[in-house]
Amino acid sequence: MIIKDVVVLQDAEDDLVAGRTFYDQRGAGIGEYFWDSLIADIRSLFVFAGIHSRRYGLYRMLAKRFPYAIYYDIKDD
Repeated sequence: MIIKDVVVLQDAEDDLVAGRTFYDQRGAGIGEYFWDSLIADIRSLFVFAGIHSRRYGLYRMLAKRFPYAIYYDIKDD
């Protein structure tokens, strides 16, 4: 399976921005680290999409460094 595109929904982007703001308030550089970590996890879907367990009808990948889950689906087109 070759993944061509990963589309981030607006609600998910809003959650990422809120998480970054939350961690920015915890200490210098933590929000940036959060953002970079979650973006790296999302980018890993180009390689690992489809190997995760399904929850609520979607695949669920747990973020590696923060208590977040990334829910996704795979479309044929």
